[in-house]
Amino acid sequence: MAKRKSYHLYLKGYVGGWNFDSDYVDYILNKYKDEEVHVLINSLGGSVATALSVSAAFSRHGNVHVHYEGMNASAATIASMGAKSITIDRNAMYLVHKCSQFMFVWDQMNADKLNEFIQECEKTKKDLNKIDLTIAKGYAARCKKDQADLLNLMKEGGWLTAEEALDWGFVNEVTDLPDDEKPVMTAEVKEFLAAEGIPVPDVPMEEDADERGLISRLKEFLRGLYPSNNETTNQVLSAMKKTFAFIAAVLALATLECDEGGKVELTDEQLGKLDDHLKDLQGKLDEANQNVASRDQEIQKLKDEIASKDAKIAELGKKPAADSKQVNNEGGDETTDDTNPELKGYCDEVAEAQRLLEQLKK
Repeated sequence: MAKRKSYHLYLKGYVGGWNFDSDYVDYILNKYKDEEVHVLINSLGGSVATALSVSAAFSRHGNVHVHYEGMNASAATIASMGAKSITIDRNAMYLVHKCSQFMFVWDQMNADKLNEFIQECEKTKKDLNKIDLTIAKGYAARCKKDQADLLNLMKEGGWLTAEEALDWGFVNEVTDLPDDEKPVMTAEVKEFLAAEGIPVPDVPMEEDADERGLISRLKEFLRGLYPSNNETTNQVLSAMKKTFAFIAAVLALATLECDEGGKVELTDEQLGKLDDHLKDLQGKLDEANQNVASRDQEIQKLKDEIASKDAKIAELGKKPAADSKQVNNEGGDETTDDTNPELKGYCDEVAEAQRLLEQLKK
């Protein structure tokens, strides 16, 4: 297979984070809606909801090709299910497993409170089972396998090699591209994965790897698995992710990175672009408001005219009909209506003609 030099989308890190955002995926797919789109994924997973949205977006586009490199697990494998074709690097790893939710209680309970907690856990269990069935159904459709077999594989939760992922049908082809990033494993990362209950893949140890970068990505991934109960905080974080995606789009950047303190640095040129974009949006908004106001005035004018005509019609309906006058066929100077000169002249001529006719008869 030919070397893949570049991709339209690079989806890395936590699924649902700023660099794996469903809104940005939609933006890129709409930008290339009539073209073949190539996507690179390298992620340990995250939000199932985001993964399902990305998968649906790939399916709607219809011509998306996904390539996996490095270690890919959980929601990252769900995201590609809607792609037209999926390839994986020969050295990459692939993990599917049952979804989970962090449960932590440090409390003293009596029998009633304990029963309430048990009921809450049962509800959570039912929800998780439904999510697992939905995911297994999607895997089965892609792999052309029985849904029960996929559920069993998810229950085992073991890492698959590229060849095993191909055998199961998760991918269409195993590749050997020179630029693909290989899985990185250090002693610290291995210990961290084991402590958090994530299976440790059987990959070579690389002590010289950038541990801090990978650790940060892993911590971000695990924070996604154990979300905060603060709804307001979640909403703010979600809004920030979307803002990052749109700002990156305005600045024509593939991604917009922030430092460890959560800060983003922009150049004067980039700030100028954002300012121009906001001014342009404000101008369009003002123009739209003016158009709406003008249309409202026209509509009100038409309504007033219709109301006036309706009033006149109603007034005419209340008046009695005018008395009619018969034409005087006996002759004479009388006419049907003295107020109409033309009609009076016509009647006079008719009367004169009748007199002449009577004289001729004599």
